[in-house]
Amino acid sequence: MPTPYDRLKELGLELPTPATPMANYVPFQLVGGFLYLSGQGPRRADGTMMTGKVGDEVNVEEAYKAAQLTALNLLAVAHLALGDLARIKHVVKVLGMVNAVPTFADHPKVINGCSDLLVNVLGDAGRHARSAVGMGSLPGNISVEIEAILQVDG
Repeated sequence: MPTPYDRLKELGLELPTPATPMANYVPFQLVGGFLYLSGQGPRRADGTMMTGKVGDEVNVEEAYKAAQLTALNLLAVAHLALGDLARIKHVVKVLGMVNAVPTFADHPKVINGCSDLLVNVLGDAGRHARSAVGMGSLPGNISVEIEAILQVDG
């Protein structure tokens, strides 16, 4: 049975180094068998962020890719917290926030980038409850921010 790391390799992806928090918070909390991941953004390997307002300078396809990259950053933080992504029993909940113009209505299509990657990497353990909402702005004008709650072993 392939591991999450095998699946990442098959997809041509590797986990980035998690970002250092920019304020007075931690990137994760492990409490009672649940891993709470702080909001992550679409940070590229070189440290730059995918930015822009969805529905204006960013289209749905680009925003989908931003959500996919954000999911990869969430998995990097989970790896930091757990040491092994195989410890993830289930992705319980994902909250996806889209930096969108007021008339934009395809938030779920954007956050599908995250959901699709989680399922592709974690299999059935990656299926989750989800909210996909629009925001008037996000920190640093990033296109998406996503947080997650995971049930884990041990």
